[in-house]
Amino acid sequence: MAGDIIHLGDADFQREVLEAEGPVLVDFTATWCGPCRALSPTLEALATEHKGRLKVAKLDVDDNQGTAQQYGIRSVPTLLFFKQGKVVGQIVGALPRARLEGTVQQYL
Repeated sequence: MAGDIIHLGDADFQREVLEAEGPVLVDFTATWCGPCRALSPTLEALATEHKGRLKVAKLDVDDNQGTAQQYGIRSVPTLLFFKQGKVVGQIVGALPRARLEGTVQQYL
């Protein structure tokens, strides 16, 4: 995993997502989830391409159940788009890169 993606926990969710200046895409994921792993390279690419304009973060739902419950996460992967601390969009399931890129453009 890694370069431009931030790995979140319940403790830093407020600071990194809700208090963020710009848009944030949070991937609610789990290590055992095949579609989550399949989506990772696409999220890495988006994080790199939109660095400075979009923050991309991952939150493991098994390790951070408080935040997952707060946002009603029932399936993984679930992607939530945040702007100014509010959820402005949601995607459940792995999407092809072109569709995900199109959705990301709406929130930039």
